[in-house]
Amino acid sequence: MRIIDLALRHSLAEGAHVTEQWVADELGVSRSPVRKALVFLADVGIVERIPNRGFFLSRPAAELGAVDLDAASEAEETVYFQLVDDHLNGRFATEFTAADVTRRYGLSPRQAQRLLSRLEGEDLVRRRVGRGWEFQQVLSTVEGHDQSYRFRMIVEPGALLEPGFTVDAAAFAEHRSRQQSLLRGRVLTFSRAELFRTGAEFHEMIVGCAGNAFLSDALRRQNRVRRLIEYRHQFDRSRLVGQAREHLRLLELLERGETQAAAELLRAHLDRVRWLKTGVGPQPRPPLVE
Repeated sequence: MRIIDLALRHSLAEGAHVTEQWVADELGVSRSPVRKALVFLADVGIVERIPNRGFFLSRPAAELGAVDLDAASEAEETVYFQLVDDHLNGRFATEFTAADVTRRYGLSPRQAQRLLSRLEGEDLVRRRVGRGWEFQQVLSTVEGHDQSYRFRMIVEPGALLEPGFTVDAAAFAEHRSRQQSLLRGRVLTFSRAELFRTGAEFHEMIVGCAGNAFLSDALRRQNRVRRLIEYRHQFDRSRLVGQAREHLRLLELLERGETQAAAELLRAHLDRVRWLKTGVGPQPRPPLVE
C-alpha cells in the first residue's frame, strides 16, 4: 500500500499525524481515496483514528516493513496466479508437462518443479500415470461458485444445529487468535493462499464440532474445488476485516450456547460473501454483528 511506503520513506514515528491532505499531496491523488485507505488501515490497526483529530500512526514506520501488498511476496506468486488464471480461462490445458510450464512462463526447470510441487501440495494438480500432470476438478464459473456457496448455506448452519455439536475450547481459542491477528494487520501481510487457508480452516473447524464425518468431508471437498477461483477474489482485502469480525461474533454466540442465533448469523454471512463474489441475485443485507 502506497501510504505505508510513504510512512517508511519519511521514517514516521509512532503517533505521527497522517493527514489526508498530506498523503494526497505526496501521492498526487484526491483526498477521497486517501480517506478510504486510511479508514481501512485504522480497521487493521496500522493507524489510530481519533474523532475530530484525524489519523495517527499506531507503530513506528520501521515496523511496517513487512507490510507489502504489491512487491516481494506478491511478485513471487505472479507466475503461480497467471497459470491459475490461464487454466480457469481455458488458456492452459488440463493435462500438461513440466516442460510446458517452463516454456510458457519462462521458468527454469527447478522453478517449474517448485511451482508444481506447491500446486500438488494444495491438492490442485496431480501427477498423471506415466508422464505429466493434470489439474484436479475445480470450480471455474460464476454459476458453479454461486452453487457452491448455496450448498454451504445448507450444510454449515445445519451443522451448528446437530445434536452432537460441542464447542472445542482449544480450537476456538486458536481460531479466535487467528481472526484477531487479521484485525491487527495480518490481513495486509498474508498471501492470498494464507488468507484462503485461514478462512477455510475456520469454517472446517466450526463444522467439525458437529461430530458428523459426512458434513466435515463435504465441506473439505468444497474447499478443495473452490480454492483456485477463491484466490482470484482476494484482492479486495478490506472486506476481509468485516468477515473476521463476523467470525469472532460467531465464536461468541456458540460459546454462549446460542446455536440458533449462530446458525442464522452463519447463513447470512455466507449469503453476503456469496453475493460479493458472484453478484448473483439481489444484494442481501449484511449480518448484524454487535
